[in-house]
Amino acid sequence: MAVPEPANNSSVLEIIAYSFSQSTSMPIVPAPNTRDWMDQTRIRYSYRCLPMVIANQAGWFLLNDYPLEVSWNGEEQTSALQIVYAGDVPEFRASSMFGYGILTFTIPYLFRTPEGYNLLARGPANRPKDGICALEGIIETDWAVASFTMNWKLTRPGQVVRFEKGDPVCMIVPQKRGELEAFHPRFAPISSEPELAQAHRTWAGSRAHFSEMMRSEGVSSASESWQKHYYKGTSPSGHSGPEHQTKLVLREFADDHPRDQAAIVSS
Repeated sequence: MAVPEPANNSSVLEIIAYSFSQSTSMPIVPAPNTRDWMDQTRIRYSYRCLPMVIANQAGWFLLNDYPLEVSWNGEEQTSALQIVYAGDVPEFRASSMFGYGILTFTIPYLFRTPEGYNLLARGPANRPKDGICALEGIIETDWAVASFTMNWKLTRPGQVVRFEKGDPVCMIVPQKRGELEAFHPRFAPISSEPELAQAHRTWAGSRAHFSEMMRSEGVSSASESWQKHYYKGTSPSGHSGPEHQTKLVLREFADDHPRDQAAIVSS
C-alpha cells in the first residue's frame, strides 16, 4: 500500500482520515455546541458563556462505538488496568500500553492535514468525566506515516469508569505549525491605551449597575437576566466586533469509501 502524500497546498484546506480497514468503527463528527451538564443548569444558564459554547464546537469528535468499562488498582504495571467490553470487541480495541493507569484508544485512522498544519488530539472540550482525565498530544499530520493513540489517565484507583457507545474519546483540532511561536507576548498598563481603558471602565460600570439591579429588583424573564453585550458582539459604548461569531459550523467528513456504495447496492 502506497503511503498517502500530504494534502495539496491549495486554497482548499483538507483534513483526510485514511481508515485502516473496511470494518473501522469510530465515527467522526463535528463537535456539538451542547453538553449534558450544561443542559442541566438552571434555565440552561451556562450557555450564556459564549466563549465556552464556541470552544465546545471547535473541532471534531471521534466517537466510541463499543461500550466498555475500565478500572485501575493504583499500581504502575500495565496489568493494573482492567478493561471489560460490554459486548463485541472492536478490531482496534482499547488497551493498557503504558501502565500508570493510562487507558489507550487506538485511533483507526491515519490523518493528513495541509502542509504546515498539525493536529491537536485532545479530550472533548468542556465535557468532564469523573475518575479519568484526557491527555493531549500534537501530531505533525502533514508528513507523519505513524498513526497516533488517544490516552486517558485514570485518577481514582478502584473507581469503574464507563465509556458508552457514542461517547467522544478524542477531539481533533488542526493547528498551523509555528503560529503560537510567532507571537510576541508582552505586558502593558491599560492606562497606555486610554480609549481601551475608558471602554473597559464603561463596561465594568454597566456590569456593576446591572448586577445591583438584579439584586434589588429582579427580572421578569430569563432573557432579561443577562446583558448579552459580548454574546451580541457589542460593547456598552456600541462598538461591534468585526468578525464576531456566536456559533461554529464545521463540515462533516465526506465519506467516499467504496464499501458505502456496496452497502447501498446490497440494500
